[in-house]
Amino acid sequence: MPTELDKDIHRITDAVTAPGQMFELTEATRRGVTMPAFKNAPPSLAHFFAHFCNEKKDETFLVDGDMRMTFGEVWHAASHVAHGLATQHGIEKGDRVGIAARNSVNWIVAYMGILMSGGCATLLNGWWTGEELAYGIDLCECKLVLADAQRAARLEGVEHPAKVVVFDHGTPSEGLAPVWAAGDTAMKMLGEIGPDDLATILYTSGSTGHPKGAYSDHLGVVSGTMNYVCQTAMILQLLTERGEAPTVQPSALVAVPLFHVTGEVPLFLQSFAMGRKLVLMPKWDAGEALRLLDEEKITYFVGVPLMSYEIAMHPDREKYDLSQCKTFAAGGSARPVEHVKKIKSAFEDGYPVLGYGLTETNGVGAGNLNENYLAKPNSTGMPSRPLVEMAILDDDGNQLPQGEVGEISIRSVCNFLGYWRNEEATKAAFSKDAFFRTGDLGYMDEDDYLFIVDRKKDIIIRGGENISCIEVEEAIYAHPAVAECSVFGLPDERFGEIPAAVYLTHEGKELSSDDLQEFLREHIAAFKVPSVLWQAEEQLPRLGTQKVDKRTVKATYASDYEAA
Repeated sequence: MPTELDKDIHRITDAVTAPGQMFELTEATRRGVTMPAFKNAPPSLAHFFAHFCNEKKDETFLVDGDMRMTFGEVWHAASHVAHGLATQHGIEKGDRVGIAARNSVNWIVAYMGILMSGGCATLLNGWWTGEELAYGIDLCECKLVLADAQRAARLEGVEHPAKVVVFDHGTPSEGLAPVWAAGDTAMKMLGEIGPDDLATILYTSGSTGHPKGAYSDHLGVVSGTMNYVCQTAMILQLLTERGEAPTVQPSALVAVPLFHVTGEVPLFLQSFAMGRKLVLMPKWDAGEALRLLDEEKITYFVGVPLMSYEIAMHPDREKYDLSQCKTFAAGGSARPVEHVKKIKSAFEDGYPVLGYGLTETNGVGAGNLNENYLAKPNSTGMPSRPLVEMAILDDDGNQLPQGEVGEISIRSVCNFLGYWRNEEATKAAFSKDAFFRTGDLGYMDEDDYLFIVDRKKDIIIRGGENISCIEVEEAIYAHPAVAECSVFGLPDERFGEIPAAVYLTHEGKELSSDDLQEFLREHIAAFKVPSVLWQAEEQLPRLGTQKVDKRTVKATYASDYEAA
């Protein structure tokens, strides 16, 4: 039965999407299927930036250490990058421009400048090794890569097709000097960029080994962003009715990487329309997060589930005033039920919230919030109105009845267009009626609440970071001493899951787990390197196809680990 909050969500969403309202709906066609879209959405991210940076031009937008910049100042800086990219580096509409850097003001300015020049912002994973960065650059045919010194050093001596321009963090005019020029490219491109033009590529680790480049047009990314804005407007109206709305400028702590869809869409891009201040953290520290939440009067926090739990349980929590923070959101994996209760208990003025979305859906999917989340802490909530349609499909793409377990599938105008240079994977990703098949298994209850029960894809999710088991296995097999291996996930209280591996060496070869880990760190990002390793004494169990029986291997070794 619908809760009072469910009824409020539907009532307010219906009101803000009605004819004549800001979020009025129209129709768009994707993959031959008509689906809802926003009538008044900006035609591109460049228009989105220009409109909202002008509307909020004098309000604080970015806080990065001692540096504070308004929306107007950030747009002004990005317009210089756009002109520099076009006139000094020959960037044209549709060219892929990679960003390989840690979070900073200049990452944000570079992202905006790429899009304002007509380029495609290609978000390289800042944790990748040089080999992995080169693979991503080559896959998506980047013409140029903007890299900070640390990532540029990883690329030295590694073959790839792009020109690398090194930038620094700090004052934009100085740090981004190699791509800085005064001119009118950004304004001219407003007349040339439209909804169907290429906007972004984000990388996703699925079950097939190497990362894939998920590309989206401006319509998809803008729609995903505006769907979040619509939901936020709904929540703000609800809090206002209850007398619980924040009394300060909306603000958020940036403690997740901007190259991930959670950091990019609901956190960063949504902030333009909200006039929301973003406070950047160079690395995660719960104590420092508490200080910033208090000092900057943060109203919204999002991170992997562990982060809000660490804040809630921190011994110094009572020393800080967190009364303005109304939402403690998480994504990437489920929270343990006990954590949900403890977070609510720790923050009297706020609520825990859980979101479910993917790179391929531009972050939208489902959400469970406030008292509904407390009532159903095992659920990721209802499909995100007004744009998201959700279905549970069988292997043939047919919709299953309510309550039956199948593949969670999402259809909306926000969905990505496909995987770059991989038509086979793109075709497999969509059902015949344009639902994106997530690879997660679940069901929907009588109230349309989604429950995720398993994973169809062979991936591990460590602290919100997807790890392909096959990719890690390929890296292990690259060691000449390894004859067989199997990679799987183990439960972990801190990260949700951690990668583990069992390996067998060739007869007469010796290889310690420490030596194998050291070898792997040279070829794959540190978060992908198995934390737990077992060396087998005999051939690993086989299926009838003679493939390694991963289920049996995991059951055998994981039970020993969990017992210990």
